[in-house]
Amino acid sequence: MTIRVLVVDDEELFRCGLGNLVSLDPGITVVGAACDGAEAVRLAGTCRPDVVLMDIRMPGMDGLTAARKIHALPDAPKVIVLTTFDLDEYVHAALQAGAMGFLLKDTPPRDLIQAVKVVHKGEAMLAPTVTRRLVAHFSRRNSTLFDVARGRLADLTDRERDVLCLVAEGMSNADIAMKLSMTEATVKTHVSRSLNKLGCTNRVQAAILVHEAGFLQP
Repeated sequence: MTIRVLVVDDEELFRCGLGNLVSLDPGITVVGAACDGAEAVRLAGTCRPDVVLMDIRMPGMDGLTAARKIHALPDAPKVIVLTTFDLDEYVHAALQAGAMGFLLKDTPPRDLIQAVKVVHKGEAMLAPTVTRRLVAHFSRRNSTLFDVARGRLADLTDRERDVLCLVAEGMSNADIAMKLSMTEATVKTHVSRSLNKLGCTNRVQAAILVHEAGFLQP
């Protein structure tokens, strides 16, 4: 199956380069390119991409607002936000809005293509060297989140919490299954039940709760 990608960035050179880069993979095709959030929302509805690579800071409608609007579309595509490390709280808000992950703009090409494939499968882009550090960074700056997150996670079984901690570490379902000596189907069941209990729409939001509760250290 070919993965359909929409590229969104206000800088034309970066937008074209990003599109050319992901198109090098035979399993990915770029179906559209947008220069701002409003155009991204429009193209997400007409081009029907599977994955949107979304810049955050853009004139007019920014990527954060666009991510929220795209997430609300029927059969919404997966969104990966593109950012720099000094935009922690923007990234946090984007993830809470439904984005499946984020990448730094200097991400190596091979990792970028892999991220598109991982997110397309419905798994979060939570690389331990990037996402874990970033989410933990903003989480510990707001101590009021700690008690709320601990309270929500208290409804999980020990096994469900173990699985979510590994999700927050950036592990795939297959990796978690191997580490905990269970089948991949069982891991998926634990993740699904945990998301339902927590009221989270995706793995990224659940992983944020794990960080906010202090179960992982940066």
